[in-house]
Amino acid sequence: MARPIGPRKIYRYPEEFRAMAVRLTEMPNVHVQDVARSLDVHPFVLSRWRREAREGRLVTKRTKRNTNAASSEGEELRRLRRDYARLKAEHERLKKTIRSNAARKNVVARKRAGTKAAKAARRRTTAR
Repeated sequence: MARPIGPRKIYRYPEEFRAMAVRLTEMPNVHVQDVARSLDVHPFVLSRWRREAREGRLVTKRTKRNTNAASSEGEELRRLRRDYARLKAEHERLKKTIRSNAARKNVVARKRAGTKAAKAARRRTTAR
């Protein structure tokens, strides 16, 4: 298959166009693919614009951009995800430690049981 020569063309749509496309998809009985086909936009791109509108990164008539709240919520979400990952790693480390300590205790208990059984057997043989 032949490769295209030169860089890929990247289309940049103005924010008003994207907001209008999102508003069209929010109408009743209208499918994303129909709107995408009529606007000559890939449906995945239109779905991404819809997600941006839901998250407040794309302003439509129904949504108003609140950058302070969105950025603080984003920062808090990133912080919580980082903390969650750290706690999950700590939990895994603790589970490994508990497993290794339990295995070590089992080995020591088996050795003790073995020596007790050997002592008892020796006592039985010497008592005869």
